[in-house]
Amino acid sequence: MRAAVVGASGYAGGEILRLLLQHPRVEIGALTAASSAGARLGDIHPHLVPLAERVIEDTTVAALSGHDVVFLALPHGHSSALVGQLDDGVVVIDCGADFRLEDESAWTSFYDTDHAGHWPYGLPELALAGGGAQREALRGARRIAVPGCYPTAVSLALAPGLAGGVVGPEDITIVAASGTSGAGRSLRAHLLGSEVMGSMSPYGVGGGHRHTPEIEQGLSRAAGVPARISFTPTLAPMPRGILATCTARLAAGADPHSVRAAWSERYADEPFVHLLPEGVWPSTASVVGSNSALVQVTVDPHAGRAVAIAALDNLTKGTAGAAVQCLNLAAGWDETAGLPFAGVAP
Repeated sequence: MRAAVVGASGYAGGEILRLLLQHPRVEIGALTAASSAGARLGDIHPHLVPLAERVIEDTTVAALSGHDVVFLALPHGHSSALVGQLDDGVVVIDCGADFRLEDESAWTSFYDTDHAGHWPYGLPELALAGGGAQREALRGARRIAVPGCYPTAVSLALAPGLAGGVVGPEDITIVAASGTSGAGRSLRAHLLGSEVMGSMSPYGVGGGHRHTPEIEQGLSRAAGVPARISFTPTLAPMPRGILATCTARLAAGADPHSVRAAWSERYADEPFVHLLPEGVWPSTASVVGSNSALVQVTVDPHAGRAVAIAALDNLTKGTAGAAVQCLNLAAGWDETAGLPFAGVAP
């Protein structure tokens, strides 16, 4: 398949290109952007050596014609205007927020544009109430909405317990740390190295983060009933990674054995989600550059709560890796094609 990447100059666009360079069944076509049009890709992403001499084009319908798949790595509100101009037969995979939310009121409460609709949600491993996982909705799909990075980490951490009925959906607390690349590539004073190094800080406190309704949507699908969360994101002094620490109240009759069994059964055959041995805790350093997510769960008997923790690379499993994984499902290929299992260390 011939693939175009819109927003190729950003972090997500660059990560999509890094992964596609390793994909055995994809040819990289047009690379487009807005303000970076006319620049050499190598001047923006010097690590993408095989593509260094490619010139970034303006994002036009003409530039995107003749492609089998178009990846959109754009800020919210930009994808919906472009999609209507693309052929229905083209696979479009949107890494932005435009098509993630089913509920129009949830969208308008957090975003400043009109609700564009809803596409199949691109988290293949999401455990669903009643059995099964979200990947079945992605096979053969022509339009896919890639989840946000925080919702990916939180859903992978908690969904097995909700789907398995061992934790309740009404009292969920999440504190998650993200690397600075999650905020995009635009210059902002509070993201400068001198501001971030040696410091952690919260933001979007008090239910104000835009990923809140998306997290609740995914967890509600897992539980089969509405989920309610308290979500506090924090900015960590690292370029990549998310560590999500999630707690939920134990359901009646749940014990440490049944809790661990719920996660173990759901993730036993998943290629990219790994339940760690008991007592081993996820770390962001272990997943850098990989499409893997590391998960651990335990029970806090004093509080009567389950504690589930997930670590992933926000640019790979949290964005670009998910996009390529969704392409593999949409095209009927091996779901793992072109995707790295192992991280980079040290």
